[in-house]
Amino acid sequence: MFDNGVDVGEPPARRSKIADLVDWPAPEAPLAPYEAPVPAPAAPPEDDPMAAARHEFAVLLGEFRRTAALVPLDEAGDLWSAEQNGVRWICAFSDEEALARFALARGESGREWTYQAVLGARLLDVMVPLLPGPAGVALDAGSVDGGMLFPPVAGIVPDAVAVDLGGTR
Repeated sequence: MFDNGVDVGEPPARRSKIADLVDWPAPEAPLAPYEAPVPAPAAPPEDDPMAAARHEFAVLLGEFRRTAALVPLDEAGDLWSAEQNGVRWICAFSDEEALARFALARGESGREWTYQAVLGARLLDVMVPLLPGPAGVALDAGSVDGGMLFPPVAGIVPDAVAVDLGGTR
């Protein structure tokens, strides 16, 4: 190799900084004794009804987040929603039978209902924040057992769109 006509030889080999760390002397650290993890209780204690209710809701929420729900589309092709007491609710259904019961309850069972399957997590994490104002998801509205509401509170919807309940936890 030449530099301005002078033979300078081969450039020195470059070592990466990661290669330098291979030769770095590491101090001998004593190993911590192994401690078996303490398993969490499978269910809340029976003597605390609030803990039991929170646990049951957390299980239902987790199942909803992992499952596709059927969401009817309105005339404009948007997800069907309704407003109740200042909260916009996306109406979702667990299956076609639940959607059919909803249509029957509305007196609209004779018309065709277009719907889309949407993962529950996507409804809560993506679609709810797109709606103006507080919003949540109503699952199986119009069903005999009343369905399930996933309200716009922290832990259910993103914190940025959650409604502050003023420390009612």
